[in-house]
Amino acid sequence: MTNKKGSKLNRKEFLSKSALLGAITVAGLPVVFSKNLKANDVLVEGNDDTTTVPGKSKELKVLNTKPWNAETPAHLLDPNVTPTDVLFVRNNGNPPRNVDVDNWTLTIDGESVKAPKTYTLAELKSKFKHHTFQLTLECGGNGRAEFNPPAKGNQWSTGAISCAEWTGVKLKDVLNDVGLKSDAVYIGYHGADTHLSGDAEKEVISRGVPINKALEDEALIAFQVNGEDIPEMNGYPLRLMFGGWPASTSGKWLTGIAVRNKVHDGAKMEGQSYRVPKNPVEPGTKVADEDMKIIEAMPVKSLITYPKSGAMVKGNQEFEVRGHAWAGDKMVNSVHISIDFGATWKKCQLTKAVNKNAWQHFNTKVSLPQDGYYEIWAKATDENGIQQPMVVPGWNPKGYLNNACHRIAVKRIGNE
Repeated sequence: MTNKKGSKLNRKEFLSKSALLGAITVAGLPVVFSKNLKANDVLVEGNDDTTTVPGKSKELKVLNTKPWNAETPAHLLDPNVTPTDVLFVRNNGNPPRNVDVDNWTLTIDGESVKAPKTYTLAELKSKFKHHTFQLTLECGGNGRAEFNPPAKGNQWSTGAISCAEWTGVKLKDVLNDVGLKSDAVYIGYHGADTHLSGDAEKEVISRGVPINKALEDEALIAFQVNGEDIPEMNGYPLRLMFGGWPASTSGKWLTGIAVRNKVHDGAKMEGQSYRVPKNPVEPGTKVADEDMKIIEAMPVKSLITYPKSGAMVKGNQEFEVRGHAWAGDKMVNSVHISIDFGATWKKCQLTKAVNKNAWQHFNTKVSLPQDGYYEIWAKATDENGIQQPMVVPGWNPKGYLNNACHRIAVKRIGNE
């Protein structure tokens, strides 16, 4: 199996069915199973960028430089544990400069602590037991590029997701050391990143989670990823990690945690930020703030990481299809793939998660019946029987929570 130069393909741009049926070929090859296409189905096409994020793989696709935001092409996410240099970047402001690790501190305060307490980074590392978990980290807007009408914000396709191995101390161990009051309901974080305006009084982002999520075993105050210091763009030297929830809850460049007796009201906790309509709305609807709800656990989702979209397959050779699936706080029960635009589905082998909030890995073997263009679709089902939709679900003003089936393009060409 090979990838022809210039044949990178993703879902950023599309051909409509009418254009497809007018030509009935893609790059001179027939579209196999085209009879199964429905009126709104799309074919995968390509897009490239050459900007590089400091300290990151040059293969990351940059969406924004002020602040830095970059996503990871699906094929780079093929390893079971996401490599550090391809962790996606989602920043709201500017990372702190000239970090002084020796004098870095974390303060725990708020209405619902018995008494505020400050720890140095060295004290956190020496006083509390270290733990390591593989944790999914996904931007709430992952998949935003597919919403129509378009939603404002970084136009993520599928690559604002990772599952690296994070090491730190349990947040609950630190909170218990400080002492919680019985009225604690939420935590909110504070970080050292600076506002794009340059105004030191403006906080960039200060979000959080309910206290029950904060007290989970897998909730970490992390200082390493994949056995190394956290990269500058991903929160060095200290960050929160809440697997399975929007990545915006996992505050970077962590300097403070407030334990609240109410839902945290920091920057980007209110209004439309990281919220979706309480009830379904017609696409394009303007939704009042009071009719929005905070996003919590992310929905069931899957990603094909091999083959790379655009792969060329010779003859009827059997080849492997593999990838990852995850479902917020839940387990994934099954993954199926289709090569005929969803007309039929084949069940994949699926591993168990190594720990809660880690993604699971799927694989199967596929052969293509004749020369031509194909799309391979993946569909995951969670432990409650909830499946990924085949179309973009639940339009919302900010373009959050798109968990439509992932699709890649492959072509069968000639004989072996």
